[in-house]
Amino acid sequence: MHPVPQRDASRLLVMDKKSGSLGHHGFSSLPDHLLPSDVLVINETRVIPARLAGRTANGHETEFLLVRSTPEGALAMVRGLKKLKPGEAVDFGNGLSATFAGREGEMGLFSFNLAPEALAVWLESYGHIQLPPYITRADGHADRERYQTVFAAKNGSCAAPTAGLHFTPELFRRMAEKGVEVYKICLHVGPGTFRPFTGDDISGYRPDAEYAEVPQELYEKLEEAKARGGRVIAVGTTTTRALETAALRGGGYAGYTGLFIYPGFEFKMVDAIVTNFHLPRSSLLALVCAFAGREKTLAAYAEAIRLEYRFYSYGDAMFIA
Repeated sequence: MHPVPQRDASRLLVMDKKSGSLGHHGFSSLPDHLLPSDVLVINETRVIPARLAGRTANGHETEFLLVRSTPEGALAMVRGLKKLKPGEAVDFGNGLSATFAGREGEMGLFSFNLAPEALAVWLESYGHIQLPPYITRADGHADRERYQTVFAAKNGSCAAPTAGLHFTPELFRRMAEKGVEVYKICLHVGPGTFRPFTGDDISGYRPDAEYAEVPQELYEKLEEAKARGGRVIAVGTTTTRALETAALRGGGYAGYTGLFIYPGFEFKMVDAIVTNFHLPRSSLLALVCAFAGREKTLAAYAEAIRLEYRFYSYGDAMFIA
């Protein structure tokens, strides 16, 4: 799967969540579907090249995906984690090494020989972008640029907030001319975004906690916009989770959220969503079903399949309002 040549040249399926009616447009038409009173909220997280290959002292080669930093070190998903023993050293080459401290759930805790700032610099030079599992090619220069939003600013994600990949500076200019305000939050996307449900009862599913920041000042501005009759439009399921977590807490926050949104959830902040088409049995699709209704969402997906919309990370988008 490759992206379309121009970011906003993807297709846009516009859905009325009350009636379920559908309209077919290009993503570049999004500003035409917005109102001057609307506020658009985007996720400014930046995907880091967090995938790297290591070798243990006995010559065993394995692959790492750094997930997040902790006061004790860094948590990573590791191929062959069960074979590692506490105290074992891993060499990544080019001056980087780490010591395995032990397991924390499905991840390993590692102490690196480089400080976080130096490690970030090393990753930019030698690390690889973790593309979704259904994209089997190695990341290259094109993916490093396109698997990143034009507004990415804060390092920390293992995967892109893909609804934001369609936006261009020209689209933001047109929205500003219309009077639409744009605000930024941050939620660092973890590898759990690709993990499907394994059982039939989704109410027992618990997504991986992901770090998010919703400034109090921004939260108050969103409340003011809603009080004036404006719509809060979330770009992506990540932005939606961050905003609804803030609403449940009653204000801005900075910390980890494990909020799982599935049918039956009562939305308090988000009035409309821009989102891509998601994998079956995923928490992302469950969120869309919760927002637009399961039957209407599945009917929209069936229509998108019939008309050969592109699905997943580099695919087309929906605007649900």
